[in-house]
Amino acid sequence: MPFEDGASSVPDSGLTGSPDLPDELPGEERRPSRTERLSRWWRTAGAVVRTLPQVLRLAWQAGPWLTVGMAAATVVGGALPAAVAYLTKLLLDTVVEAIRLHAQGAPDHVVLSLPFLTTRTTSAGKLVGLAAVQLLVSVVGTAFASLSQTCRQLLQERLSQILQYRIMDHASRLDQVFFEGSASYDLLRQAQEEAPTRPMFLISGVFDLLQALGTFAGMIGLLARMNPWLALIALLAPVPAFVSQARYSGRGFLVALWGAPVKRRMHYLSTLVTTDTHAKEVKTFGLGGYFVERFRLLGLAWYGRLRKVMVRRQLMAAGWGSLTALTGSLTYLYTALQAVAGHLTLGDLTLYTQAAGSVQGSVQGMFNNFSEMYENSLYLTRVYELLAVPATIRRPANPVPLPRPLRGEIVFEHVSFAYPGSAAPALDDVSFRIEPGRTVAVVGRNGAGKSTLLKLLCRLYEPTAGRILVDGIDIREVDPDELRSRMGAMFQDFVTYQATVAENIGLGDLDHLEDLPRIEESARQAGAAEVIGRLPGKFGTPLGRWFDEGVNLSGGEWQKIALSRAFMRDAAILLLDEPTSALDAEAEYDLFERLHRLARGRTTLYISHRFSTVRQADRILLLDHGRLAEEGSHEELMGRAGDYAELFSLQAAAYLDDGADGRPGDRVATPAADRG
Repeated sequence: MPFEDGASSVPDSGLTGSPDLPDELPGEERRPSRTERLSRWWRTAGAVVRTLPQVLRLAWQAGPWLTVGMAAATVVGGALPAAVAYLTKLLLDTVVEAIRLHAQGAPDHVVLSLPFLTTRTTSAGKLVGLAAVQLLVSVVGTAFASLSQTCRQLLQERLSQILQYRIMDHASRLDQVFFEGSASYDLLRQAQEEAPTRPMFLISGVFDLLQALGTFAGMIGLLARMNPWLALIALLAPVPAFVSQARYSGRGFLVALWGAPVKRRMHYLSTLVTTDTHAKEVKTFGLGGYFVERFRLLGLAWYGRLRKVMVRRQLMAAGWGSLTALTGSLTYLYTALQAVAGHLTLGDLTLYTQAAGSVQGSVQGMFNNFSEMYENSLYLTRVYELLAVPATIRRPANPVPLPRPLRGEIVFEHVSFAYPGSAAPALDDVSFRIEPGRTVAVVGRNGAGKSTLLKLLCRLYEPTAGRILVDGIDIREVDPDELRSRMGAMFQDFVTYQATVAENIGLGDLDHLEDLPRIEESARQAGAAEVIGRLPGKFGTPLGRWFDEGVNLSGGEWQKIALSRAFMRDAAILLLDEPTSALDAEAEYDLFERLHRLARGRTTLYISHRFSTVRQADRILLLDHGRLAEEGSHEELMGRAGDYAELFSLQAAAYLDDGADGRPGDRVATPAADRG
């Protein structure tokens, strides 16, 4: 369906529902007072002044010679208009003088006076000299304009790369908590969208402002020679247009700020219907048209709000621009009357007319550049706001080193934790001890806090109470990078990297990313060797469909690749979150048999919903609503006839033999994964 007017409300927080969007942005409800407008102007100037040094330092770091080239082109570009205007005056006056001398029959002797040359010559000689100088000025102007354009394009690319690198680098260091809220994603998306262009826009604005200032200085000097009042009028005429532009620059930023979650939702909807990850379900449930329609409605809301501000902005700009045009016409009329009265030569008329127009254009250009610089600085504040977000989980000033080799003892002492924005604790006063080299299974209903346990152990979050010890050392006293480097882990929502098989596995240990024998051994340990052997390029086969004609794997095959990645590290602690959720019973049994052999000497902590594998663990922890409800071996917990025994019996019921009448029989069949 084509885009049409008329959509008054759209969802901005979900795929359903249509909350009304505000008709006015904050600050538009009433007309601000003069004091408020003055205060806003000072804030505008302050925002530019604060941002400018940061961006100029960034430009210098990105390319010192490129910045120097732009500065040189700015100086030359600012001075050339006055030089061209003055040369034009000299040419016209020389032509008029030559015509007068020829009409009177007088000797053709004139003076050629330039900053670097003064001599008597003929009118033709003077014209040739002036034309040569004008050609030289034109060539210099063209050369420096090309220099400026080249430097801008190269600096734009360098700035874009550097800022995006900084955003990626900073985001990689931020805590998991940062990525839990929608506001963080709005900030990230805005920063990523503005980083490629806004710094260069601001830097270009600075140099354009300086160039306009140079042109203004030269032209105002020429204009003031004729009449200082004309210079003052030309100076003041563009001021109202600047005030209007500055006002709407702020509104444009508010529109973009309001639109950040809307555009992020549009991007998400587009992803749902344009990537292979979601294609099967979208087509099966017939969701394509629905998502496209939601995209259309969101787009209408964004477009309507943007159009409202843009139309107002351009109408005001056109209105106040007419005032500037009027003063330019009156200035031209005044200089023309002065020429008719004999007070000015034809060259003077051309010079002062050009000067008046150039002064107005320069002043208007300076104001417009300043207004655009303000708008660009507002967008860049979002980039620097992101870069200023601190990481709360930091390396201690004097980190305690972990022992080598690490024994793998894990102790939780009265650990509690609640996710940001959640009133209910995910873990509540949990205490236990895992002896080195033991295999421990964590079980419980959904939402019991099992995965949270592993995340806290990896120090992706900080406990709100209690402490976690590894080999007797509080992990808050350890460098987080060192702690994580001594662990191997696979999470339930593991990443399927769009890369080769070898890279997918090797990323588990960057120090051995290209160590093919080690990668092959990790794949063998995880039971992925058979899967990889069937691929056309073996370990060099690209996985995923995004790049290089890659191959898609099933969920179980991907899980084996992710498990291989966890085995890449020779770690004393192995953490596995639902490592067999996508495997069939036989593959699961085979994996845990292998895991028992591989886990010797390692402390292994894994989460599983399948009690047929859980029973093989040395010890079992049962979590219930964030609390440690039971712990012990399978036999001990079954003997207590508590919650664990109930959950085990419920799951075992799925294996009951049916009686002749179709009802469950009395004997529990041993699951295939448990036989032998």
